[in-house]
Amino acid sequence: MQPHDFWQEIYPADTFDPAGPFETFYPAVLEDGRQIMLPIRHLSNGENALASLIINQASFAVQDALADALAAKLKPYDPEIVVGLPTLGLTLAAAVARRLGHGRYVPLGTSRKFWYDDELSVPMSSITTPEYSKRLYADPRMLPLLRGTRIALIDDVISSGSSILAGLSLMEAIGIEPVVIGAAMLQSERWRGTIADIDPKWRDLIVGVFRTPMLSRTDDGHWTK
Repeated sequence: MQPHDFWQEIYPADTFDPAGPFETFYPAVLEDGRQIMLPIRHLSNGENALASLIINQASFAVQDALADALAAKLKPYDPEIVVGLPTLGLTLAAAVARRLGHGRYVPLGTSRKFWYDDELSVPMSSITTPEYSKRLYADPRMLPLLRGTRIALIDDVISSGSSILAGLSLMEAIGIEPVVIGAAMLQSERWRGTIADIDPKWRDLIVGVFRTPMLSRTDDGHWTK
């Protein structure tokens, strides 16, 4: 596999053995059995790894499949507007909003515009850019769309839970509470503790298209669940 080959194709069910062990990729399994090849990223301890998804590098076919599946999972919650977390969550949020029949969505941002209000911002970190300090902002012009509205908060991947924590903190600052949180991938189980620290109820209001485990290195250098 070449790096640019990942996230480009939806494979039929049982194309790859999901039991492992794995070498360079992990076959994520959708609920209908179809599979997506995800690259394995080593963690700094050298003994563990995670499957990775970068949705804005995925083919349109993969993006469409993930957006279709997530929109179907969110529809029972009857969200009136979708709020997207930057940066990668914006690609998915826009596509999901279209599938829910919405005419627009609301993107949050990490770039401060001169008309923004610092009180409508919170610190934000990311597993992919842990050394980069940034803040999450809501555009004050969007507040009339958010207050008193049933909101779905969307990210591409929920991993450590830090992005969702920032999103929920910002929503609280605005005075609103989402009815559901959605993502394409729920990456390992690390996010559960972070979410439980906010309020245990959120663990039951998070939906994902598929889940991937924490992987461990075997004696022969492969990876296993």
